[in-house]
Amino acid sequence: MEQTVLTNASYIQISVSDEQKIFARQLVEHSLRHHHVSNIWDRHENKLSQTRMMRFTGSLGEVVFADCYHLPRPTRSFGAVDGQDWGQDFLIRSDDQAFSVDIKSMKRKTGMLASDYVLNIPSSQLHKPNSKTSHYFCISFHQSETEGTIASLLGFIDKHSLEKGETGQLYKSGTKRLRSDSTSFVFNENTYEVLFRDIDPPVLTDHVKKLKGFRICALR
Repeated sequence: MEQTVLTNASYIQISVSDEQKIFARQLVEHSLRHHHVSNIWDRHENKLSQTRMMRFTGSLGEVVFADCYHLPRPTRSFGAVDGQDWGQDFLIRSDDQAFSVDIKSMKRKTGMLASDYVLNIPSSQLHKPNSKTSHYFCISFHQSETEGTIASLLGFIDKHSLEKGETGQLYKSGTKRLRSDSTSFVFNENTYEVLFRDIDPPVLTDHVKKLKGFRICALR
């Protein structure tokens, strides 16, 4: 299959179908009823009410990634503190290596993404015993008034590079951070922060190019 390599300043946007959203929502509801596991955010009381939405966002990211790259869709919706999937949402094999990919999905108000936007990865997750993760894949969702739900595929983060300090920045628990809009927040736990400009771009295949709403975007 012909492939085109994007630069780190680029990302892909595609439309999310109603069927994909319905599938992800049903996955969440089924897992909440039948897979009783602790959520990774349970210790933060302000997030308990967001369980369904946070699981939905994570599951939708996995569904979209699977459909983009001809992989099996997920059968459970996790977000679990015990790591039942061991940080391996997908196992992708090439001729000479295997990639164990953990999908990281988030919601944003806009699809116009900047190079200094970040993805946060808790240190406890990065260093979880028995984790199979070799790479993280970052997806951002936003709602368009004219096009519906849009997925921005930002690309891969090499976990080993993050652990070695070659990419990302570690912030200790209690560190206060100032946002670009002059508001601030405090990290509740040790957290790795990865700038969007440091994320390796997604693989662009002929199939992805044909997906509804496909376009290549540049980080601001």
